[in-house]
Amino acid sequence: MTRDYLSINRDVWDADAGNWVDFAKGHWSLESPKWGTWGNPDEGLNLLPADMKGMDAVELGCGTGYVSYWMTRRGARVTGVDISAAQLATARRLATDHKADITFIEGNAEATGLPDASFDFAVSEYGASIWCRPDRWLPEAWRLLRPGGRLVFLGNHPLSLICSPLDGSPADRMLHRPYRDMWGADWTEVEFEPTGVCFNLTMSAWMDLFTDIGFHVTKYQELYAPEWALGTRAAIPADWAKDYPVEHVWHLVKPE
Repeated sequence: MTRDYLSINRDVWDADAGNWVDFAKGHWSLESPKWGTWGNPDEGLNLLPADMKGMDAVELGCGTGYVSYWMTRRGARVTGVDISAAQLATARRLATDHKADITFIEGNAEATGLPDASFDFAVSEYGASIWCRPDRWLPEAWRLLRPGGRLVFLGNHPLSLICSPLDGSPADRMLHRPYRDMWGADWTEVEFEPTGVCFNLTMSAWMDLFTDIGFHVTKYQELYAPEWALGTRAAIPADWAKDYPVEHVWHLVKPE
């Protein structure tokens, strides 16, 4: 990818921010977190520590900030970073409405400018985890974490990408893209619902990158659509996502 994906993705999210306000309000009001495209319940996933009292946490690509708020409610001191000013405007407005003390920073999750070793926990749900280059944002997350600090991130499963037609139409049960040397996809000029530039890797490439940076993998999860799911979300039909993992979650630790 040689295009200016950061500017492309920023402009996409600035333009689309108004369509995510109601979604954001709903997620800020949840009693318990729900994750990913199909709202998988946190029970059994445990993407966030149950008790975050005294922890410094950062959300990389925070969007409207609901994950940041969930961490605040668990006791953490939270910083949210996002490149979209329009998305952050929603996050700040909802933080005021909920009387939440969260630091929101407009910036690039690949180079936040925040101090070294300043956080105990980092998280990304469809933020930096898909809209930033893995070989850039993951070393930044490593730099930000203290020894023993953890990173959890959720993004598209590689299967959901290779089963997605080149014109952007919903995923089906055929292979449309090569798996070998996967880097992601440019959705800016597809026929159906063009968006931005997303990133993904083969499973072995993810593992190699974690090793090169120094992260240890402590857990890996694959997420499916729940049985009640119907229709299509984010170009993934529910029936497809009940049989194949639509998302995956990596749990990493920076060794002490």
